[in-house]
Amino acid sequence: MPSHAHQLFDPEAPPLPEEGETADAGGPADAAGHDDALSIGALYDQVELALTSAFPRGRQLWVRGEIQSFSDQSRSGHCYMELIDPDLEGGTAARGRGAPSLKVKCWSRTWAPLKGSLTREGIALAEGMVVVLRGTIDLYRPKGEIGFILAELDVTALLGRLAAQRAALLRKLEAEGLLGRNAALGIPEVPLRVGLVASPGTEGYRDFLGQLTGSGYGFQVRVVAASVQGGNAPAAVAAAVTTLCRTDCDLVVVVRGGGSKADLATFDAEVVARAIARASKPVWTGIGHTGDESVADVVANRVCITPTECGHQIVLRVARWWETHVGEPAAALSRKVPGLLADAQARDTQARGRLIRAAQTQLRVHRDRLALRAGAVSRSAPESLVARQSAVGKHAGRVGPLALGHLAREAERVRSWRRLLTAYDVERQLERGYTLTLTADGALVRAAADLAAGTEIVTRFADGTARSRVESADVRAVEEKDEERS
Repeated sequence: MPSHAHQLFDPEAPPLPEEGETADAGGPADAAGHDDALSIGALYDQVELALTSAFPRGRQLWVRGEIQSFSDQSRSGHCYMELIDPDLEGGTAARGRGAPSLKVKCWSRTWAPLKGSLTREGIALAEGMVVVLRGTIDLYRPKGEIGFILAELDVTALLGRLAAQRAALLRKLEAEGLLGRNAALGIPEVPLRVGLVASPGTEGYRDFLGQLTGSGYGFQVRVVAASVQGGNAPAAVAAAVTTLCRTDCDLVVVVRGGGSKADLATFDAEVVARAIARASKPVWTGIGHTGDESVADVVANRVCITPTECGHQIVLRVARWWETHVGEPAAALSRKVPGLLADAQARDTQARGRLIRAAQTQLRVHRDRLALRAGAVSRSAPESLVARQSAVGKHAGRVGPLALGHLAREAERVRSWRRLLTAYDVERQLERGYTLTLTADGALVRAAADLAAGTEIVTRFADGTARSRVESADVRAVEEKDEERS
């Protein structure tokens, strides 16, 4: 803090007018008429003097407050937080109604070792936590703010509160019947469909999947990615567990590699504990702990100390089922196979001998029958040939006359058709006195309606043709023709 010349604060000086009041009854206060008016710097000098009187320089005091906001992401390495009165009725909701607050700063040289101490104890400061701090009062002149310079944080008290909160959560879950609910769920004998809640690409993720993929069994893994560290991690893990419970998974697994207690604080969150406790599928945890088990472990169906161990236990369960239901029967069968093969070969040899003897007997019987039939055929063949030749001769004698009669009848039919066609011959009709009317290009004129005035026509007679030109064409209706015919 920059040093300033301190002006003594005069307790006998008249008080400043309240907001909205005037310096006298005649109108607004006129600073030019008051030689004792303070500059802003002088005002802050007196405020700082009053603070120094109440809180001497170097004197440190303890302050208890609820974290309203927290940030340690500045490039300088400093930490900033804002506290509100934890005893205020209405809690954090009362902040908007003028709740007292205090801005706290912790310089990097103090915050770095303090943060390391918190990390080793598994503590991560967050909004809503009540902390007890030791430090000094500070006046920040550029903004006119009274702040607090943090020098120490009561880790022991904070650990006690966190442990009490954890114990209270476990008691609440037990009272609601949730503490052992997931542990009571049955686990399928062959959990091949595994739902995995993890952060893809991390060491814990790879270690778990490595156990399953290297086992040789046909695991089907459905992964729902979730952040397992940070402020948003509890909600993400809880949502992932709930999502997998709606699928056809046999088992849900939550894994995370090793880390500090602060890194694993996600798994002490109430939202995660409730999601696991209420899950409709058995939930196994494989979290690389460095200390006590988390609340998530307490409510889970089974706890494994690492992701690798979790994957190994699943593989062992499947392997035991395989050994019991497949491996042992297969081994017993393999022991029986040689004897079964020997019996089968003996039965095959006996059957082959019977088949050979039966085939030989059948061949002899059919050979004898064939010889008898061959002798009978050879004796009856000459007589059959003579009979057949006589029958063929008779048929040949009848076929000749029948064919000639048929040809004569067909020739007479042809002559009848020829006479009929000749009667309709055009030349014969012309000889009888009929004519044909043609157009100049030789097309037949079939109706008077086809002729127009001036058309040249050719009339064909039996002995020649005559050319003429149409002067007019008298066309009669078809009905009139039909009446004339009738």
